[in-house]
Amino acid sequence: MSKPARNRSVRDPSRVVRAMVRIEGGRFIMGSDDDYPEEAPAHEVTVESFWIDPTPVTNKQFKRFVRETGYVTYAEKKPDPRLYPGAQPGMLFAGSVVFTPPDHPVPLDSHFRWWSLTPGANWRHPYGKGSSIAGRDDHPVVHITYDDARAYAAWARKDLPTEAEWEFAARGGHEGRRFAWGDELMPDGRFMANTWQGDFPHGNTKADGYDRTSPVGSFPPNDFGLYDMIGNVWEWTCDWYAAHHAVAESCCETPGPHRGGPMEGSFDPTQPNSPIPRKVLKGGSHLCSPLYCKRYRPAARHAQPVESGTSHIGFRCVVRDTTG
Repeated sequence: MSKPARNRSVRDPSRVVRAMVRIEGGRFIMGSDDDYPEEAPAHEVTVESFWIDPTPVTNKQFKRFVRETGYVTYAEKKPDPRLYPGAQPGMLFAGSVVFTPPDHPVPLDSHFRWWSLTPGANWRHPYGKGSSIAGRDDHPVVHITYDDARAYAAWARKDLPTEAEWEFAARGGHEGRRFAWGDELMPDGRFMANTWQGDFPHGNTKADGYDRTSPVGSFPPNDFGLYDMIGNVWEWTCDWYAAHHAVAESCCETPGPHRGGPMEGSFDPTQPNSPIPRKVLKGGSHLCSPLYCKRYRPAARHAQPVESGTSHIGFRCVVRDTTG
């Protein structure tokens, strides 16, 4: 597969695709049969040509969006109690979920041991009241819900990628590789992405140089020239989550664009009293650890409620090629 050309005319190159990377469409094997069950089955998918942001959206970029539109993110608003039946009123405050590492080893059977719903946490204050993004303009924006990401994309005259578009781009034109850069997590001992080193969740050695998010582009790009497709922050896609990949029922069907399952199938069966639909996240984050979450791979995927942002969720945008 050839590497993407830059700056081919699509709609409005001066505003929209000037800083984006064009990905030539094609077929590829999506998913994996060798890792987590939700990644299966591996199957052939066709993706049309599109443009994609070379990095996740940064604090600087999101700040401009907010300044020009007055947009208020979900984390900055008090939650609607109708979405959380049975919740204590004192828990319904403006805030978001922040990674809060314990200071000692803990069992890995519950993520509530290291995640905290934190008052005042949002994109401006990533770790709660008193924290800020000063000096972090080039870090990916976090605490972004699906609707927040979609609002930014609409303002920028872009869209959010499908899961297939995202995975196709992350693979960098290479079929079957375990990681975005090859089959070794650290080729020749080199860090290729911002992930977790040490004992999770209490003992991050920061051997890669970072404790939490890192400036975009701090690690090598893949062969499409895309940065941070693996690690740093999880990224939203526009696909509804399903427990496994849907594939064509007939062997004679032509592989088509992948759009995930229906919204109704995305609800979390363990939360029947809070039917909030979920979208697919891709790419893993700075918290991915071989001891707990090996989701720093193109095939990996994660379900996320559309109204829930965290301190390790961001996004990037696409523009679909309309030139044929």
